[in-house]
Order: sequence, then structure tokens, then C-alpha cells
Amino acid sequence: MAGTQQARKNRGVRKARLRVVRSGLHEEVASRLRALIIRGGLQPGEQIVEADLCEALGVSRTPLREALKLLAAEGLVQLRLNRSAIVAPIRREEIDELFEAVAGIERIGAELAAVRMTARDHEKLANLQERMERHHDAGELREYFELNQQIHGFILACARNGALKSTHDGLMARVERARFFALSSQARWDESVEEHQAIMRTLAARDSDKAGRLLAHHVRRTGQAVNDVLHANITAAENPASDPRRATGA
Repeated sequence: MAGTQQARKNRGVRKARLRVVRSGLHEEVASRLRALIIRGGLQPGEQIVEADLCEALGVSRTPLREALKLLAAEGLVQLRLNRSAIVAPIRREEIDELFEAVAGIERIGAELAAVRMTARDHEKLANLQERMERHHDAGELREYFELNQQIHGFILACARNGALKSTHDGLMARVERARFFALSSQARWDESVEEHQAIMRTLAARDSDKAGRLLAHHVRRTGQAVNDVLHANITAAENPASDPRRATGA
């Protein structure tokens, strides 16, 4: 009897013709657009012109629109009814909430990593830090940024807590864009390197409490730097004569 019921269930599954969706073209398109948005190739508030992007990427509108839906779910794109999508603006109140959340997550991650990292983990982290500092000294912002992101992700991975890591990963697209935006400030860029060095030392010393506090402070300072840049841009737009870039030619 039980075998008959199971056979009926199996036939029902076969009739449903379930398919596992494979990684498609739209995911590749989303990946490329995500990188453009995070690195500033597409600016906050900029209208997304589908025809131009289709031509540039060599794809039709179907995978592009599916990609935009993915990016909208990540908070990078805003879809508008009967209007073109836009790159999601960076708003000060959202930055406060985002970095408050990430600071809490990364604090717990650093606390756990400090007691769970292996000698090999410390070696890898030191190598990443050394490479990142070389890019900083050479003024290579994009290369520096890539390694910066790897370091943050690696510390979370060293916490060896899957739930914590997946929660962190869900916020990373928005965090990456804001972090890159903050590094437009040279002062914050220099400060960030020093903060990373201090975090490295506390992790090596297995000082769980201090590692968590330093990483949380580092994340909150980045959020503050983003808002400082946003405020400066708004002030410059409202009063162009006050924009220091006009005097320096930058």
C-alpha cells in the first residue's frame, strides 16, 4: 500500500515537469551591472537606458530586465512603473541604518574569528593586508578596494558561522557601493588603512572583545565618512562657489 502511494506521488512530480533553473545570462548581466554601480560607473539616481545597455552588453532586453530585478532585490536599482529604472540613490538615513546593522554583524564576526582563526588563516589575512597596503601606497584605489572587501569577507568567514556569513553576504552589495563612495575621501582612505592594521593586531593577539570593538568602530566610521561625502556634495550642488574642487581644479 505504501509503495503504491509513493509511486503515485512520483508520477505527480513527473507530470509537474519540474526543472532546476541553471545559472543564466541574466545573472552574468547582473554581475556586470552590479560592478558598474558599485564602482561608480553608473551613478546614484542615474536613469538606466535599456537600449544603450543592451548594445553595450550585447544582450536582448529580456536578460537585462531579469538582471534589473535581481539588482532591485539587492537595493541597488529602483524599478518604476511605466518609467525607466534608475540606480538607487544613496540616502543618508539609509546609510545610518545599513552601517549600524553591518557594524553589529562584523563585530560578532571579529569576536568569533579572534578565537577561531588558525595559523594558516592569520597568514592569509596578513598577506591580504600587505597587498592592500601596497595598493594604498601606490594610489591604486580600485585594486585597494577589492582587497579591502576580501579582508572584511575573510574575517567573517573565519568566524565559521554560516548564518552570520549569509546574513552579511545579503547586505554586501549595498555596503560595497557605500564603502567605495567613502574612499573618495583621501583622509578616510588613509585612516582606514591604520584601522585595519589595529584590527589585525587584535586578531593576532586573540583579543576577542577588542577585535570586535575595533571592527565595529571601523565600520561605523566608514558610514560616517559616506554621509560626510554626501553632505559635501549636497552643499556643493546648492552653492557651487563653496565647492573646494573648483579652487583646486580637481
